[in-house]
Amino acid sequence: MQDYSGYGQPPAGDYGPTMPMPPMPPRPPRRRVGALSYLLVALAAGALGAGSVVALYHPASNNASSAAPQPSSSALNPAPLPSSVVPLPSSGSPSTSAGEQAIVNKVAPGLVIINTTLQYNSEQAAATGMVISPGGLVLTNNHVIENSTSISARTANGHQYQAKVVGYDVTGDIALIQLQGASGLTTVPIGNSATLKPGDSVVAMGNAEGQNAIVPVTGQVTALNQTITAGNQGGTVTQETLHNMIQTNANIVSGDSGGPLANSAGQVIGMDTAGNDGGFAVQQDSSGYAIPINNALAVAGQMEQGQASSTVAIGYPPFMGVYIGQGSNSDPQAQAQAEQQNGGNGFGGFGSNGNQNCYTSDRNLAPPNGIANVSSGTLILGTICGGPAMAAGMTAGSVITAVNGQAIGAPDSLTGAVSKFKPGTTIRVSWVSPSGQRATSSIKLTAGPPQ
Repeated sequence: MQDYSGYGQPPAGDYGPTMPMPPMPPRPPRRRVGALSYLLVALAAGALGAGSVVALYHPASNNASSAAPQPSSSALNPAPLPSSVVPLPSSGSPSTSAGEQAIVNKVAPGLVIINTTLQYNSEQAAATGMVISPGGLVLTNNHVIENSTSISARTANGHQYQAKVVGYDVTGDIALIQLQGASGLTTVPIGNSATLKPGDSVVAMGNAEGQNAIVPVTGQVTALNQTITAGNQGGTVTQETLHNMIQTNANIVSGDSGGPLANSAGQVIGMDTAGNDGGFAVQQDSSGYAIPINNALAVAGQMEQGQASSTVAIGYPPFMGVYIGQGSNSDPQAQAQAEQQNGGNGFGGFGSNGNQNCYTSDRNLAPPNGIANVSSGTLILGTICGGPAMAAGMTAGSVITAVNGQAIGAPDSLTGAVSKFKPGTTIRVSWVSPSGQRATSSIKLTAGPPQ
């Protein structure tokens, strides 16, 4: 396992060209919400998948999706960041003290701004990451890369890289990505989170509110070993309970996810993860939460070594390319009714768009006109264009009844059955078409978005 403790001071160098840094944008105020939310910025209105994306794809239940634009054929490519270097706070910023600036100077050169595209959800998002190896390993949160079909990262000197997922831990909200073709990168200096005490001064940094700039904010550690429950803004994904968290009164906001919480020596001792952000009415005494860096790096090392476990996934999950519902009801008619009642994805009533051959996102996904007349199985709400299911001839309204001879009922059972396989595995899938025709076909699973 790689020893990350050797990454102390960053190597010699600067932020890129010796030009004046752009003015540091102001850090947005924290807003009150009813529950803790992950600090991710949504860049495009759209639906965010409500369920786990393993082998299939679950449509969302967000009424805001009706405002989302239909992605073009280039939807897999994230919107580019400005061509200039990533703005970093300069010593001329009146709101930045000399002590804070010294910490920023040590940590910020090892940070990246992350943009993700969630093509199948008509969504884009932005957050932060920390470079932990000169070869381009970047530590960030799982919720930053969750459901992404494309990941890009821009370093402090303005270089942009495409990234691949090395591994992720949903239960711990930790992910490790690899910048493709990267070498000689500046790494963040690593501290020891085990030495933290309440009252210690800290500086949080990140791509606050998706401004494409690293913005610092000072605070103190207010508590240690906290257990919290957090989910994506709007509550559109399953919430996770996170343990042993660092609590701080530093004003961490959306976009800071995956960014550093640094001590007064300019060493990273935590990874910004959650806070009371995204609602209404400014809250002066909000708390933010960070994962202790010792914990995060231990999991990252496991990922780098390819050591999967009950909580750590390596690489990408298997992918069939079908939209399905969620839950434990095995009746396909009931599954369709549940999606209709959810009112998400622009559903305008049965038959509104139910004959579309395939979808590039869940933007216009509608319940199918006709449903196979079977009493048990998983209803296909739509197939993803170019996916394995479409190639096999599955259509909206078909019902999957078996995988490798194992009977399939509710959507949860299909997810569980297919998630046991790796991308590249060929499985036998049986289904019934809306016209009543029964079929069984071999389907080669591809690599899908991380969950």
